[in-house]
Amino acid sequence: MKLRLLFSLIALVFGSLTASYASFPVQRTATAANSTTVAEKPDTMEELSSPAASGGTNQVTALLLCIFLGVLGIHRFYLGYIWQGIVQLLTLGGFLIWWIIDLVRIITGELQPNGGSYTKTL
Repeated sequence: MKLRLLFSLIALVFGSLTASYASFPVQRTATAANSTTVAEKPDTMEELSSPAASGGTNQVTALLLCIFLGVLGIHRFYLGYIWQGIVQLLTLGGFLIWWIIDLVRIITGELQPNGGSYTKTL
């Protein structure tokens, strides 16, 4: 029963991540003929998925994600570290060691968002 619950949770997390990365922001600009054109796509996956690119990150949000979902690495996805988030998801937070280290690093402010800094801090 516990194993079935664990697999269901992992499938739910992967399903929600796939849906969020399947779409990317598109800027539309009006022209004289009232048609729309699509702006260039970002060059890297990090630009697509980084919350800093879409409005900023909050240290309190990162801390809460780390406390409640840190074993799954969700805080790494929020901070824009996609591959590290995937590794944490697959190893259950680096067998809880990586999760504890990230918790301390977020509290001290050492773990910053990818390519930027927090818009709101503790």
